Amino acid sequence: MSAFVSPAASDRCPCTSGDAFGACCAPIITSGVAPTAVRLMRSRFTAFAVGDAGHLLRTWHPATRPDRLDLDAATRWLRLDILAHEAGGPFASHGVVEFAAFYRDVDGPGALRERSRFERESRVWLYVDGDVLPSNR
Repeated sequence: MSAFVSPAASDRCPCTSGDAFGACCAPIITSGVAPTAVRLMRSRFTAFAVGDAGHLLRTWHPATRPDRLDLDAATRWLRLDILAHEAGGPFASHGVVEFAAFYRDVDGPGALRERSRFERESRVWLYVDGDVLPSNR
């Protein structure tokens, strides 16, 4: 498992929103509560980028959450592009976010493209599951 290293509040957020970490993903990672499915997706990417398996597990729907999550320390998550989203707003109960997450690992650069499903339960957005889509490595 990779070590959790939180960026400084004034650093650019790893989710590549362009905002500072303290105003972007930090509050969501701290509280586990995101206002929208897209914001939860961004915080989950940031959690992968900084090695915060705890946030990933806390924001994973209990019906599909694994018992444990080992992050690969050799994978460096570089950029997140939100490609599309459906519903997932502050008052919705379901949402879908399609994204491309760019990384570098021992085999070189790559991208993970996924269409992720989210549910909002008791006012909290949770990642349910996703379909990995074809992408070029």
